Amino acid sequence: MQQATAALSQIDGWIAAEERREAERRTGEGRWPPPPAWLIHYGLNRANLDAMHTGEYWAAAKSGRCQPVSREQALDALRQNVAPRVHCRPDTELGLLD
Repeated sequence: MQQATAALSQIDGWIAAEERREAERRTGEGRWPPPPAWLIHYGLNRANLDAMHTGEYWAAAKSGRCQPVSREQALDALRQNVAPRVHCRPDTELGLLD
């Protein structure tokens, strides 16, 4: 009987710890800043503009070579022939193409 009580107490502790972690995760999600609307992808030497992305394109943010830019900077980059990525189509989102 004591073993069963000890096992139940241990399980209750695990459940409480998981509930705490889940509450912390939900609180932390609310503190993340919103993603940028537009991203410029730089080349290896950071002088070359390689591509234009929407801020929602998950792979761009993970590359480590992207910087957030304003709508005007994104439009200027596309007008200067920085390639829009076909996966997220920032040119369409900005209204340059239909």
